[in-house]
Amino acid sequence: MDDKARRRRRAETRRAVYRRRRIVAAGIAGLVLALLVAGGMLAFGGADGDAEGDAQSPPKPPVLPRGGRTVLPDFRVVAYYGAPQDDELGILGIGPPARAARRLERQARPYARPGRPVLPALELIAAIVTSEAGDGGDHSMRQSAAVIDRYLRVARRHHMLLLLDIQPGYAPFLQEAKALERWLKEPDVGLALDPEWSMKPPQLPAQEIGSTDAATVNEVSRYLSTLVYSHDLPQKLLVVHRFTREMIENEDALKRNPGVALVVNVDGFGDRPNKISKYREFTRDLRRRYNGLKLFFHEDVNLMSPRQVLRLRPQPDLVVYE
Repeated sequence: MDDKARRRRRAETRRAVYRRRRIVAAGIAGLVLALLVAGGMLAFGGADGDAEGDAQSPPKPPVLPRGGRTVLPDFRVVAYYGAPQDDELGILGIGPPARAARRLERQARPYARPGRPVLPALELIAAIVTSEAGDGGDHSMRQSAAVIDRYLRVARRHHMLLLLDIQPGYAPFLQEAKALERWLKEPDVGLALDPEWSMKPPQLPAQEIGSTDAATVNEVSRYLSTLVYSHDLPQKLLVVHRFTREMIENEDALKRNPGVALVVNVDGFGDRPNKISKYREFTRDLRRRYNGLKLFFHEDVNLMSPRQVLRLRPQPDLVVYE
């Protein structure tokens, strides 16, 4: 074979080697690209999967300020009642709400018992009855959102409930409850009804004693129950204050709706024998509700101590200080 032929063969061999190298290189590059793409898809798929997994994992339901989702009978609630407009409205309105919360914490401590801790509450009068008819003609004035938010912030800093109390004047209780829905959708806000101040024309506040009936209380309770289940909320506290038998008409028709702890709170001031007698009279029916007692720092004669309150039978599930 001459030199020319040998050079031609070596050139063909080199070209064949280069072709094989390009084929192999292309194959490797394709494999790497495929792996990169696959890796990217896996990474993206993994992210989607995680996101989907997170989306599918139900969020933890909200709990009460001191844990759990049941107010009663798991806790005993001890509350301060009032509003900032006037010291005469109750202890809660005397001084800054943070100071009242600190004092309440100390006041509530003796009510704790093994297996039944205390859950303090700030009971803010959210609708205040007025002697004047007012713009709406209903003899009631609503608290501003700023005031309610202020008390809610304090309640949360101290791990307490906020109870929004309604003195409706001529307005229907349900109407005033729905006006508070923004806050009632929160897991740590309950509701209280003050029938003493639920009037019908031509009755006037402070001149006659108002009242409500079981149908009205049940209507509000159903509304709260709907909120609880629509928003997956903890149990709601619904308090009805009363100090006369006629203050809740047709009381035997009261119902306990799911997700709502109904408390009939024995109101009114006096000396110890009268308060104890009234409490016994109004707490005979334990089937439909829980029981509460209201104490007055200034009007009660010989204010009952926590130990004396807990000697009552049944023991109060709620104790309110005014």
